[in-house]
Amino acid sequence: MKLGFVSAILPDQTLAEVVQFAADTGYDCVELMCWPKGKAERRYAGVTHVDVVALSETEVDQILQCVADAGITISGLGYYPNPLTPDETEAEIYREHIKKLILAAKRLSVDIVNTFIGRDQARTIDGNWKRFKQMWKPLIQFAADNGIRVGIENCPMFFTEDEWPAGQNLAYAPAIWERMFDEIPSPNFGLNFDPSHFIWLQMDYLKPLVTFADRIFHVHAKDVRLDRERLDKVGILATPLSYHTPKLPGLGDVNWGRFFSVLSDTGYDGSVCVEVEDRAYEGKLETRQRALRQSHIYLRQFIG
Repeated sequence: MKLGFVSAILPDQTLAEVVQFAADTGYDCVELMCWPKGKAERRYAGVTHVDVVALSETEVDQILQCVADAGITISGLGYYPNPLTPDETEAEIYREHIKKLILAAKRLSVDIVNTFIGRDQARTIDGNWKRFKQMWKPLIQFAADNGIRVGIENCPMFFTEDEWPAGQNLAYAPAIWERMFDEIPSPNFGLNFDPSHFIWLQMDYLKPLVTFADRIFHVHAKDVRLDRERLDKVGILATPLSYHTPKLPGLGDVNWGRFFSVLSDTGYDGSVCVEVEDRAYEGKLETRQRALRQSHIYLRQFIG
């Protein structure tokens, strides 16, 4: 396995600075964010370390040289919008940008693009299914034609009141994954697995490592702390941030020793990238970098 981090936490640094920091800290890889340039839509969004819209051959060469000189790799290109938003004009913008990531990944010799399935949050799973098929079948075929795998993160994107009642990402549970992969059996369609979401959803985060071993393309290392006292007061129908808190790996409820024990038994040899969403470390660049250093020290005991 390779240990890396998600570049979204360093929006104020250039690609070269991010890559050098990764190398200096001892990371093996980085998942580079590729949002369209402009204002962020939400927290951790809008970060552009690779501008796939205007990626010249000179820039491709510069990026490849930059990571090669630092001795690290690009684990994947990341972009996490809501491609199934009911606003079809907006959804089309997201879909077309995902295609640009796929083409950029091919040019950069990166074989993974990470994103969300998306969801119309006012509709049930069945109510979203027709649009899911219409959009994702050709998109996964486009990825396959270009030799790129698509890793879907399992975050429900249901944290705040504006994402009520069902969240903005369909692919959050194993039962839905089974249905997705039955519908689109392409080997280029898989998961970017984050165990932290299973904590607050109160599901087993180890079983999927085995059941979906051939579909896990990429892993996010994020932790969460579940506040049982608050959960007892508000219940599971409350917005999730009212009873759980994202934390750095090792500071929450994920048992990382067991997680890596099972993950390694499956034969997984891909990237595991730290995703910093711990607000206790979000202030200055220095504290965000410290979060990445601390996470590196902690996770290195599991990834040699």
